[in-house]
Amino acid sequence: MDYRNPAECLELLKRLNPVNANESHLSLTTMLDALLEAQPPANQHLEVLESARSLADLIQEQMARRYADHPLPPESGENETLLRVVSLWQLFARSYAEITRRDAAAGTLDDQRALLAQRRVYYAGFPLIEYYRAHRTPPLGAWADLHESFMMSEAQGIAGIRVPDPLNEVWHAQSPTEAFVTTLLVDLANPFGRSPREFKWVCRWAQRFAPYCSLIGTSDTDPSAKPTAYAIDLAGDGGLKPISVLNEHSKSLRRFDGSKLAGQIQAVFKQFKQGVQPAALGLGEDCPIDASSKLLVSLYRPWGLASVGRRFPRRGGRGHFELTGDWLAIGFHIQGKRFEQPGGPSVTRSLRSDLNLLTFGERVEEVKRDFFQSHEQRQREAERLGFVCESWEMLDQSVGGFRVARRARGERIEHHQLIGLRPPDGECFLLGQVTWLMYRTDGVLEGGINMLNGIPKVVAVRLTGVQPGQRGAYQQAFWLPDTPSLKKPSSIILPAGWFKPQRVLDVYDGRTRQYRLMELLQRGSNFDQVSYEILPKTA
Repeated sequence: MDYRNPAECLELLKRLNPVNANESHLSLTTMLDALLEAQPPANQHLEVLESARSLADLIQEQMARRYADHPLPPESGENETLLRVVSLWQLFARSYAEITRRDAAAGTLDDQRALLAQRRVYYAGFPLIEYYRAHRTPPLGAWADLHESFMMSEAQGIAGIRVPDPLNEVWHAQSPTEAFVTTLLVDLANPFGRSPREFKWVCRWAQRFAPYCSLIGTSDTDPSAKPTAYAIDLAGDGGLKPISVLNEHSKSLRRFDGSKLAGQIQAVFKQFKQGVQPAALGLGEDCPIDASSKLLVSLYRPWGLASVGRRFPRRGGRGHFELTGDWLAIGFHIQGKRFEQPGGPSVTRSLRSDLNLLTFGERVEEVKRDFFQSHEQRQREAERLGFVCESWEMLDQSVGGFRVARRARGERIEHHQLIGLRPPDGECFLLGQVTWLMYRTDGVLEGGINMLNGIPKVVAVRLTGVQPGQRGAYQQAFWLPDTPSLKKPSSIILPAGWFKPQRVLDVYDGRTRQYRLMELLQRGSNFDQVSYEILPKTA
């Protein structure tokens, strides 16, 4: 196989199967490398690239699934997969740029200049998107490469020209500016705080809404623009930032205007209320209304208005947290003993006690499980039961939460997961939710934690049945008091999937009562936070 021959490359593309992702990926990479070196006629080179696009899209999606589910550490075995995916996108971008350069004098592809520019910007943005998908900090130069491709289209005067693009699911066409804005919107969407499903939707919706955004040069900038308005410095190596932190008079500055996009999102909400399905609005067949609405609400301000000013300013912090994401370990550290069935034996057992039971057929006498009066006692018992916490470093803090870091490998933590933590110098364990996760280039895992208000208490819950005998064992849950200053009611934290409106639970917190579940306050990957009402005993 001669990868330097465009005709043979076209024949190979017909035989490649996206199901065999590794083999097909290697063939595509080798082909694009060889064509760059061989420098065939520009029109033939372009024909191969255009024929390879849809196949490459399918293969890259297959490869990316290997690292999309969880934040990818730099030392992970799948890190090589990420680098291979990024390398192929970069080869596409370089190939379109090289065709443009070689054809500049001949002018045989003058009618394709806008298409070449759009494709180059399109593929220059994908390395950033892949690093976001893997929850990794993009390397130096990734943004600069994208800026260079966009500035070239501006210099040619073709940045706003739309060209056909069958890979654009909604419009089937795109301009270089819209390709550039698509990547900017993904960057604004808090990509490190998105689940794989949400991130997939964000990428699709960024293409869907990009035509409603504009980039305005410094000479056209409105002097009354708010300091929180977004702008981007094309001479730099980063994404959009509040214009107040940039040089407002720089010729390489472009102000981002999403005001039309804000109106479009509002129109989508109105149509949702009228029962129009997301698929009919170009959002996707896999998007239910409730999940789409929730995601669009979180995107409305950064995409359509301006940068989000922090409600509570962050300040530097020092010290280390004790932190765990294990459900039973959280309960142990809150109440100082492991969860037990009300009036019965413990529902959780240590590994040692389970082995004793299996080996000797009876339970070995356990240490008395009173509330531990000292941190040292609690630590010793946590080690015995396998409930040891990890140490995380505090980077900064605000009233609402913390930014933390873990330098060593440890327990897997997921987005939107309930965690228990004891802040530096804190006396008790509190509850928080992981809002974002990201691996830095040095291998350190950073995360954001939003604190749940109030001092938690461990309670026991079970589903009610028609007959008392149908009720199963209790499970551990958490109760949080009301917070009048924040207008937040008392709530109960249940295992994921327990919430159903009007469902009645038996709740034991020293005495047994029945709670009727009222409203889902928030849902995480492993919990439901729910408001409730206590039923009278006659109920």
